[in-house]
Amino acid sequence: MSNQDKNRAGHFVQQTSDYKSFIPAPLPPEPPLKLDGQLHVLLSEADRAIGRLDSIVELIPNPDLFIGLFSRNEAVHSSRIEGTQTSLSELLLFEMESNNRPVNINQAEVYNYVKALNYGLERLSQLPLSLRLIREIHEILLEGGRGSDKTPGEFRKVQVHIGPPGSTVRNATYIPPPPNEVINTLNDLEKFIHKDSDIPILIKCGLIHAQFEMIHPFLDGNGRIGRLLITFMLCWSKVMKKPLLYISDYFNRHRDDYYTRLRAVSNDGDWEGWIEYFLTAVQSVAIKASQTGHNILFLREKHRQLIIEEIPKSTVLLNLLDNLFLSPVIDLNRAIGITGKSKSTVISVLNKLVDLGILVETTEQARNRIYLYKSYVDLFD
Repeated sequence: MSNQDKNRAGHFVQQTSDYKSFIPAPLPPEPPLKLDGQLHVLLSEADRAIGRLDSIVELIPNPDLFIGLFSRNEAVHSSRIEGTQTSLSELLLFEMESNNRPVNINQAEVYNYVKALNYGLERLSQLPLSLRLIREIHEILLEGGRGSDKTPGEFRKVQVHIGPPGSTVRNATYIPPPPNEVINTLNDLEKFIHKDSDIPILIKCGLIHAQFEMIHPFLDGNGRIGRLLITFMLCWSKVMKKPLLYISDYFNRHRDDYYTRLRAVSNDGDWEGWIEYFLTAVQSVAIKASQTGHNILFLREKHRQLIIEEIPKSTVLLNLLDNLFLSPVIDLNRAIGITGKSKSTVISVLNKLVDLGILVETTEQARNRIYLYKSYVDLFD
């Protein structure tokens, strides 16, 4: 490998006698990516998988009902990569009960991810994908969590390093740019995001994610923000009608390969190896999400038919069922608000859904019961 290829992603700069930090080169890579052979095949397959997933939106009667669970599932997997352990069911129950019990820090952090994701998607209708938006999202992500003392919403002003717990700059696996280079590299990245080019959008998403992780501009939350950028980029560029593609599950299951491929970019300039990994991830999660979409349609029809066959004049239950796809955790007060019926009628309705095996009561108590649409959650969890 020539020095030109080896340094195409950037170069290491001696900072003190103890360490060298990496300063990424502006995108796109030079020499350009070699999009031939296997990479060309992977790009075509990933594009087709994205297209099939996007077509699911046309089949689902109201796709907005289902988007919330896709995003919450992403929040669980993305936070899990960072060591925050909770399940999708636990997150949903936390959202329902958060005003009535002490805060669970793990679930609160995952919920922050959901808020940051939703905020970013909404904000993209008013503001382009930019450093300003990234800072706003970061502030929400770290609010009240374990990183709340790590200057939320502000780019770092100190040197950081990446490595096992207890590591120092002397034995770190990677040392990002020094603080005086952070804003320069971020400005270059923002220019690349907005620059019109013939680079396929999926390739561009992969380049942006890797570049952001190499810059590592925050004291905490870089991985989660970097993964959010993929979703924001796909939606902002209109590649997808709805935010249904989330890649953290694949990164989590293939974590060693993820870090190996990123290190090969900074160490050896191997952009092609990283893009191969990234396109494989996109194809895999798009296929999985498409199957989940079909499973949702099947489950909805199955339970609608069950209600119609078992319960005459079932309009109230069918309406409640559709709302469970929007949020699969429900209590008596929410059910009354949805149906507009009396307390006694709604209690009867909820009991019928439990008897049919559609709802599961989670609290095992006489009052303040909370019900979970478990078979729906199980499609994700």
